[in-house]
Amino acid sequence: MKFLIPGLAASMMLTACATTSDVSAPAIAERSEADFQRDREAILAMQGEYAVTFEFIETVAIAPGYELVEPKHTPAREVVVVVEDTGDFIMLQHLLVVGSEENPFIIKHWRQDWRYEPDTVLAFQGHDEWTVEAVSAADRAGAWSQTVYQVDDSPRYAAVAEWDHAPEASTWEPPVSWRPLPRRDDTTRDDYDTIAAVNRHTVTGWGWIHEQDNSKIALRDGTEREIVREQGVNTYTRTELASAQAAYDYWEATADYWALVRGYFNALEAEDAGYRFHIDDDAEGTLLYGPVLDAGQRILFGIADTETAWDEAQVFLNSQISEVE
Repeated sequence: MKFLIPGLAASMMLTACATTSDVSAPAIAERSEADFQRDREAILAMQGEYAVTFEFIETVAIAPGYELVEPKHTPAREVVVVVEDTGDFIMLQHLLVVGSEENPFIIKHWRQDWRYEPDTVLAFQGHDEWTVEAVSAADRAGAWSQTVYQVDDSPRYAAVAEWDHAPEASTWEPPVSWRPLPRRDDTTRDDYDTIAAVNRHTVTGWGWIHEQDNSKIALRDGTEREIVREQGVNTYTRTELASAQAAYDYWEATADYWALVRGYFNALEAEDAGYRFHIDDDAEGTLLYGPVLDAGQRILFGIADTETAWDEAQVFLNSQISEVE
């Protein structure tokens, strides 16, 4: 995975580093079938209907003269569906429910793929570039990778870690990894280029929490410079959504189309370790995100069939994604 410069990583993420270094390869290898099943139960428990709050607050200004931005608090409604479960691989798709309960509108949101003991994982390199990186035998033994994808199914970030189970909660916490700017900043800021983050999931009896310990990093003049630190807490409280059926209907109508889009990106991930590719888009998503998402909406509204929508989407995918020599 991509890590910060040593001094910055050490000062930013002491907890994550300690967790990683304290686990020995022999201890990981001793995980039992019962542990594996508890891992699966924790991942599958994230499916369902949720009232969600997305909260981000900048906490520590690092760059001289930097002024912390106002905290962001956004309520939402989401439905999380299991798209695939083959035992050692689980795919969860998030569907955002907006509008009134009487007239809901569904937006395909982020996706999370979980793979047990992965051989490779994607690593963001900055500047819109990704590398397929090998995972060592010691790091993958007993561990799961989580790869998160954006609304157009392009990759966003990935990491590898074991699940830790306690009576009251199950927690998955990997080391630091890099990710692109979130769209909330990509549309408004140009002072940093990547986020270095610890991405923590905690599954409880009432729902689950997605915490992020973020450090915003500028990659300029061949150096890495930390700008500011941020805490993110996204809380998923299990509930019954009156408009949830609209999300299930959306997914039933568009699932075949999105399977084709995923297949495009799966082919990139299936390349050998060391393969590098570039994804070009603008902050508003008009080059890739917008057109690919819109093609799916046309299927929902009966304006296009799956084949036609996929033909349109491929044009944008082929034009915006390229191999890095």
